[in-house]
Amino acid sequence: MADYTAKRIQDMEAGFGGGFVKARAELGVSAFGFQVIQLPPDYDEYPEHDHSETGQEEVFLALQGSGYLDIEGERVDLDTDTMVRVGADTKRKVHSGPQGLRMLVIGGSPGKVYEINPMTELEGAAN
Repeated sequence: MADYTAKRIQDMEAGFGGGFVKARAELGVSAFGFQVIQLPPDYDEYPEHDHSETGQEEVFLALQGSGYLDIEGERVDLDTDTMVRVGADTKRKVHSGPQGLRMLVIGGSPGKVYEINPMTELEGAAN
């Protein structure tokens, strides 16, 4: 029997008012972290953050719409043809464009075994 999972993004559980789609958990992935983040048009309230405490680097790819990353004061555009990697110690903040933004965010800590963040689990899942 083939080992795979297929599910539409719109049918996946999401937190934060639908903005944080728990794609990793929905697909049963345990080897690495990733989520789908959905932001409304011209949204600028995404929190500035880094991952210096965990050493996690992130890769961002717009799936729909557009926006940009503010990476320590430098603007880096997000679109469906551009992937952006940001190191763990670097501060980043996401801003959506006029059509909003749906992006895939992949994260992991180099040289470390992936540890699932409980906030990315499905509601009612055993921790």
